[in-house]
Amino acid sequence: MMRHLTTLIAAALLLVAGGLQAREIGSSSPERQGFSSERLQRLSTFMDAKVADGTMVGGMGLIARNGRVVYSQTYGMADREAGKPMTVDAIYRIYSMSKPVTSVALMMLYEEGKFSLEDPVAKYIPELANLQIALSTAGTGVVSDGIVTRTTGESNAELVGQTRAPARQPTIHDLLTHTAGFTYGIFGNTEVDQMYRGILMAGDIDVQELVAKLGKLPLQYEPGTQWHYSIANDIQGRLIEVLSGMRFGEFLQQRLFAPLDMQDSAFYVPVDKLPRLTQLYKPKGMDVFNYLSAPPSQGLDVADAWLNAGFVQQPKLEGGGGGLVSTARDYLRFSQMLLNGGELDGVQVLSPKTIQLMTTNQLGDIALGYGRGGIGFGLGVGIVLDSGRAQEISSPGTYSWGGAAGTRFWVDPKENLIGIFMVQSVPHMTSLGDDFRVLSYAAMTESQIAD
Repeated sequence: MMRHLTTLIAAALLLVAGGLQAREIGSSSPERQGFSSERLQRLSTFMDAKVADGTMVGGMGLIARNGRVVYSQTYGMADREAGKPMTVDAIYRIYSMSKPVTSVALMMLYEEGKFSLEDPVAKYIPELANLQIALSTAGTGVVSDGIVTRTTGESNAELVGQTRAPARQPTIHDLLTHTAGFTYGIFGNTEVDQMYRGILMAGDIDVQELVAKLGKLPLQYEPGTQWHYSIANDIQGRLIEVLSGMRFGEFLQQRLFAPLDMQDSAFYVPVDKLPRLTQLYKPKGMDVFNYLSAPPSQGLDVADAWLNAGFVQQPKLEGGGGGLVSTARDYLRFSQMLLNGGELDGVQVLSPKTIQLMTTNQLGDIALGYGRGGIGFGLGVGIVLDSGRAQEISSPGTYSWGGAAGTRFWVDPKENLIGIFMVQSVPHMTSLGDDFRVLSYAAMTESQIAD
């Protein structure tokens, strides 16, 4: 028998912004929504086996279709050392799953006429005016004013410290699509990456101070020419502050979290909720900052103390790129709002046309850079363009993103489907999020896509 289908929270009506009433997203039998209970049991059995073999300590999976939860299951332990089992209300560090939230918040201001997508970022954040490009940066291959930057594999030692002006300055559209020329500092070792690490490791700064420091660094590449995963969402957070006149976290709480009744989403976990915060783990013997070159390992250790200490008090830096905590319930509400065309329980967060724009590929001929085709990027989310080329079981138009600790969500508009997977090990070196998606679709018995 399939385990008892759990509900995420009691179905009490809660008052939210504007006097509207929020109601919990209800449950349904899998069969009523075109899923097989027996096949969903395979998913649970698979994840339980991953707990047993040490691939993960604990996690949670959730599937919703047609606005109803058809699968909600916890796996393993929230805290192995304390002997605490995982619960449906567990709070997770969602890291880069913060990014779609930040982009939605910024697009709320777009709908108010606060900016145009083609506006230079420096129009609102003058600290980012007159940015230069590092000539030493590998992998750009861009011609500008007769100068060809070096391509991957060529010597660049003689170019260290030299810069040139870009063809144009980064725009807000570039920020939203990770094509602005910024980087992260942890996925490579270029001259610019090293400069970024110097800032990020230097100490406790707020987002205004961070952006001011970034304004003194060169860009990694020519704006608008490459997709490069970057600190752009943190800059979006600062842009939200400038445009709204509110602290970023305050804007999220008042304009997004409270209206959507996302009760546990924030930049830190208050004392009364700390018992629900999951323990954070890491692969045995792995240095978080050197994981790209580290060999795979078996088993999980408790993460470094400084990582586990984060998110338990109000941070100075409210990071739009990776600073939020949330629950499966809260992220389901956010995802359902997206799938509904920007609305949930009478709260219209964004126009359906804005959601359509955000979930349309914005890259043109620019490759996403993950070594396979069929995947594009919208305004804050990755998008499946061709399931075959992407080698991914999903529908064209499915949009998604994930976080460094292994969390993952996707929204499949064609199948009216949402999937959410929560887990806590950083850096996450397994395919559990992909496995969850495959087994979720494999449990579907009725497709809503016409032949």
